[in-house]
Amino acid sequence: MKSEPDEFSIEDLAKAPKQTTPWFGVRNYVARNFMRDSMRVGDGVLFYHSSCPQPGIAGLAKVASTSYPDQSQFDRKSPYHDPKATRESPRWMLVDVRLDRRTRLMPLEEMRSHKALANMITLKRGNRLSITPVTPAEWNYIVARLDG
Repeated sequence: MKSEPDEFSIEDLAKAPKQTTPWFGVRNYVARNFMRDSMRVGDGVLFYHSSCPQPGIAGLAKVASTSYPDQSQFDRKSPYHDPKATRESPRWMLVDVRLDRRTRLMPLEEMRSHKALANMITLKRGNRLSITPVTPAEWNYIVARLDG
């Protein structure tokens, strides 16, 4: 899950009540569908800082809730407001994310240097999704390097 650290960083998650936050503001149907259809409570999350001087994995988190409607879609004052969304038929969903632990930063360049991660969706050229699935092999490979 990608987040711009000037908007919400791993440090912000560490300071959040119960170190948990709703992952709101996703306005891409593919990313929404990953949260809605694929993410389960307890699933691991690579917390990735993007659009910053050194993008990369900054920590690990876990999915802490099933998906539910993103309330920002109904808030007319929110930059994430969607006038087509209704409470009866919400368009945008989210999950809560809970901090597992901050890690050393694994920069994008380092991730690209590992052949074992060559097929990782996040590393594909042109990928702009803020949420992408990670295979168990990719997860294990990355976590071993973050912990080692």
